[in-house]
Amino acid sequence: MIQILSLLPTKEAFRSCILSKRWQYLCTSVYNLNFTDADNMPQEAFISYVDSALARCTSSKIKIFQLTFGWQHVYWSQYSQWLAFAVEKETEHVELKSFGDDYDIFTLPQFIYTCSSLITLKLIRCALDKEVIIAWKSLKSLVLIDMVLDGDDIVNLLSGSPALETLEFNVCMGFRRLEISSSNLKRLNIKSWRLLDVEDDHSLEIFAPYLQHLEISGSISDLKCRLLNVSSLVNAKLTFNNDCEKDIQDWNGYHVDDAVDSCRDYHQSFIIVVQDYLQKLSNVTNLTIGTWLTEVLCMLQLEEVPIPELKCKYLTLKLHLKKLNLCGVASLLRASPHVETLNIDVATMSLHDSFCHFKLRYLAKGDNVDLRIWTSSFVFPSLKNVKIVNSLGVCLKDHFKPGCDKLFELSKILLKNATVLEKFFIVSKKRKCRRCSTDCVSQYFLQLAEKLLGCPRSSTNSVILFQE
Repeated sequence: MIQILSLLPTKEAFRSCILSKRWQYLCTSVYNLNFTDADNMPQEAFISYVDSALARCTSSKIKIFQLTFGWQHVYWSQYSQWLAFAVEKETEHVELKSFGDDYDIFTLPQFIYTCSSLITLKLIRCALDKEVIIAWKSLKSLVLIDMVLDGDDIVNLLSGSPALETLEFNVCMGFRRLEISSSNLKRLNIKSWRLLDVEDDHSLEIFAPYLQHLEISGSISDLKCRLLNVSSLVNAKLTFNNDCEKDIQDWNGYHVDDAVDSCRDYHQSFIIVVQDYLQKLSNVTNLTIGTWLTEVLCMLQLEEVPIPELKCKYLTLKLHLKKLNLCGVASLLRASPHVETLNIDVATMSLHDSFCHFKLRYLAKGDNVDLRIWTSSFVFPSLKNVKIVNSLGVCLKDHFKPGCDKLFELSKILLKNATVLEKFFIVSKKRKCRRCSTDCVSQYFLQLAEKLLGCPRSSTNSVILFQE
């Protein structure tokens, strides 16, 4: 019974114990403490509730301690006392979330930096004490969300966490170099990025020779993320989106230069970064590429810049139907002759309009390329399985016909050029569209499967399968 109660939010566990006299003392023995409802009750009531729960806790060891707290300075000493309780109980998994404005950030108390029992730590909108040396000798997973970190913070975190295996930054900012020398740290996730207003250098260097899994996703503004050494990578997911400087100027309320070529140098610098990505990732086994990178690949193709051969066997494309660029996708596939499994995840979410006519002009040129002629000169010699999956999104009836046509063209190219193809899956979840009140997405993908049945195939053993 204690195990079941420990799986509940702490408030629900205490309420459940009221239901029976036999249970009334069980809540004091729960070993997971979840205090994440601070924004659902008055601050003083929340303080009293947590104080009472901790005072009644008799468990000798706490496994999970989760706490969401406000930003008011008057309560910071109380928060520190709660964290001291978690450290005293040798808590293994801690999650701390502070909510408030950017000017009142809770700084972790000194005693938590030497908590040797920590295995996983998740910090949201907290600050590190720069005068304290970290000693988390058992920590294996660290997630940092919405935090400002400088280079010294990163060095302190990495040197003080020798057993760390997974590191994640989500909407963080400040540091410019990530040097990971530990052979234990195998997984790095960077999800979105914020730039400080005072920053002139919009770059991030990653030096991680033992890293095996790398993921960079979300919006990273105009950050240039450079991979200096990632020689051990096996799995790479690059689905992030870089924004044109014109769009950033518009969002910030600044004047936007209307000249088409005014951002040429800006885009050329990102093209160089992407070229370096392809070189550094040429030996990964599992590669995931997003829409923005396929657009840059289109620009490379039109500039007749050679793309290095990729050795990946598993390739996933996360594409936006409205921005599906066949030229970029085809050039990537041409550079991937070893791919055995291709997954195409098609999203249909709404997007903002771009002020960048320089890139739009390139993409329009890519749309005018006759891919049937261009792709007739090469095949996909190893491709055995293709899966097209649609993600949740908006109504297809009014907005995405060009993208649907491109997806059909891409599918035809795959069928015609994949010489050893075995299975071509088209997967769609059946859901009722809120706008047109029909299963418009599922209907389209069913029609796509039916149309492909009559298209030429290089592999006589291939089958087309629709799953709903």
